[in-house]
Amino acid sequence: MKFAVISDIHGNAPALHAVLEEIHQIGGIGHIYCLGDMIGIGPHTNEVMDILCNRADVSMITGNHDEAVLALLNDEDYPGSHSHIRKHHEWVAEELENSYMTELNKLSRTIEEQIEGHSLFFTHYQYHDQDAPIHKDPLSSIVKPSLKNMKKLFRNCQHTFIGFGHHHPVHYYQSSTTTFLNAGSLGCQKGGVAPYAIIDVKQGDIKVALKRASYDKTDFLESYEKLNVPDRWNLLKIFHGVG
Repeated sequence: MKFAVISDIHGNAPALHAVLEEIHQIGGIGHIYCLGDMIGIGPHTNEVMDILCNRADVSMITGNHDEAVLALLNDEDYPGSHSHIRKHHEWVAEELENSYMTELNKLSRTIEEQIEGHSLFFTHYQYHDQDAPIHKDPLSSIVKPSLKNMKKLFRNCQHTFIGFGHHHPVHYYQSSTTTFLNAGSLGCQKGGVAPYAIIDVKQGDIKVALKRASYDKTDFLESYEKLNVPDRWNLLKIFHGVG
């Protein structure tokens, strides 16, 4: 079976369109796993959710930005660690249509699958407490990408394949027992590229192809100003290398 992994779209609809079109052109992709942070940072909150929610071949999990926005909408405690981006999250919460709030509230934090004799695990990042609410910062601290660090980070996960996101650079490491893959942030990259991955799972073998779809980013970057996105200059500088 072949499937795609995408993560950290962050409200970037043109990047998502580019990746989905490329997946369609490749053909033979049975499913798409979206590993959290669909919204936040980028301005296309509802468009991204509309695209994902209207596809039968997409499975999603929540990320920290999704859950921080939901905390505001559900009148729950907001994470203090995200206070620097709270005004932006409040704007996203105001923009988010009720139907997509409902869909996000239905999502779990992890997905486990058995495919061709392999145990697959999908998560936004490793949780040190998977049951803790977002305001208690349940995700482990980000570590530098390396095989040694991935083995330590996911030491309690006994799976053949571990797919994750959260940290925006691409990670791809293999131990004797496990493939660790972070396909990279689809929506937050310098330049007009959107990374994703295609995984081919067969009995006794997992093959990973790292991909990068190209797209014109001009209108997307200009939309921050047109839509008066809160904290737009910092977001553009930090997450898109502008300025």
